[in-house]
Amino acid sequence: MKTARQLANEIVAELAEAESDFAVTVAGHACAVEMVHTASLILDDLPSMDDAKTRRGRATCHVAHGEATAILAAFALMNRGYEILAEGWPGGPSAAGRAAIAQDLARAVGAAGMIAGQARDLAMTDRNIDFPTLEFIHSRKTGALFIAAAAVGAAGAGATASARQAVIAYAKNLGLAFQIVDDLIDATGAASEAGKDVGKDLKKTTFVSFAGIEGARQLAAELIETSQHALDAFGAAAQPLRELARYVIARRR
Repeated sequence: MKTARQLANEIVAELAEAESDFAVTVAGHACAVEMVHTASLILDDLPSMDDAKTRRGRATCHVAHGEATAILAAFALMNRGYEILAEGWPGGPSAAGRAAIAQDLARAVGAAGMIAGQARDLAMTDRNIDFPTLEFIHSRKTGALFIAAAAVGAAGAGATASARQAVIAYAKNLGLAFQIVDDLIDATGAASEAGKDVGKDLKKTTFVSFAGIEGARQLAAELIETSQHALDAFGAAAQPLRELARYVIARRR
């Protein structure tokens, strides 16, 4: 099953009116982004991080295969993702273009992106934090990879600068809304429906603990509305991305 990020990456290519060869390239890039994303989940679930027991309705990688194998699997996935980005595809980006795409993804994952958000999140366990810090954590821990998926899709398809900025604005708001919904699922959902452990964030400040359940729902709805407005210039061509945003706000897992 394709994830929200993978679908967004492929749809962005369609918005950019990619040629068929470009579409094949971007599909490969979508797989690369998802490999990096899955690697981040394996690491996030480790006993030294969130110590999660289930993910996507199954035992987490370290529970099923051991911690050492899980760490190796995460690094293998991440390296394979970058390997795919480095490969040349017929009609795809030039070597310089592929390097720029890989750099976008590396920034999303690195010390200023997902890693920064995870590090701050772990440091804030059992501590009260303010809203700017909460937004910092989730804009990097979750939002950075949404933005990267949009940027990679746009770059791989040769989108204009204005189109690229529009889909990045869409992805930024969508990613934050996704995290808020994640917080709501953790606070109110059932593990059987969510497909992963719930109640793991009880010792952390989340959007739910900060704004309450209804406040968090309202904030997520506002972010989804803002994300959709960012697509106005695309007209009907952006309808699949609007549908994706509606799925994010309604999802239960």
